[in-house]
Amino acid sequence: MTARFWRLWSIAPAALLLALSAAPGAQGEPTGAGDTEARAMESVRRMSAFLAESKRFGVTIDVGYDIVQDWGQKIEFGETRRLTVRRPDRLRLDTTSRDGSASGVVFDGNEVTAFDMAHEVYATEERAGTIEEMIAYFVHDLGMRLPLSSFLSSRLPQIVQDFADDIAYVERSAIAGVVCDHVALRGDWEDVQMWIAQGDRPLLQRLVITYTRAEGKPQFWAQFRDWNLSPAAADSVFSFKPGEGMGRIPFAAQAARLQPGGAGPQGGQP
Repeated sequence: MTARFWRLWSIAPAALLLALSAAPGAQGEPTGAGDTEARAMESVRRMSAFLAESKRFGVTIDVGYDIVQDWGQKIEFGETRRLTVRRPDRLRLDTTSRDGSASGVVFDGNEVTAFDMAHEVYATEERAGTIEEMIAYFVHDLGMRLPLSSFLSSRLPQIVQDFADDIAYVERSAIAGVVCDHVALRGDWEDVQMWIAQGDRPLLQRLVITYTRAEGKPQFWAQFRDWNLSPAAADSVFSFKPGEGMGRIPFAAQAARLQPGGAGPQGGQP
């Protein structure tokens, strides 16, 4: 797994649409060198299993990310994402940028739609299956990005292990009053930190990614709030009806195939 995995769900475009030592901090709990990786991975496994077993859930994610300017200054942009899931085959992701523009992705079990309200366009493709099957098709066949999709995969622990050269349990710490396991990962291109709630609801509370090889080492952060394990999830939540004046366009990969000599998607990579 390459660093591109993290880019897949961290920073999505607006149009049509994610080695630290093991020494504890001042408020941390002692961890030995032999068990820090195991402790970190156990926290990741608990989070992954809990989400995989949750039949439905909703969460709001406040996001910020740096864009390094030509003169070296880092400017932060951001958005708020609202994710609603109803297993096995319903998903909705609504994104509102700080400038007020809205976009999103909707899957109703038979059709996946991406929309951009600012540009008044949408793209739709028939695809029946589970959420994970839709995500694989959306990313690899349609060449799109789907922020946060990695956390919906039952393979998350393996994905983390494939990505990380180093995995460490940092400390026990609180995020917005929730006691968490602070876990740190180091990959070839990014450092990743996760704060995962302790207790019987091991939900992700905060995520920070540092792009260590990018100029200026920009960061991405996401704050997770308002977790709801029994949201209103009627079929109507996962339907999309284009507004008046919206135009239908092909997905990028489909458009490429329509062009002379078009090669189609390249594995869905950014």
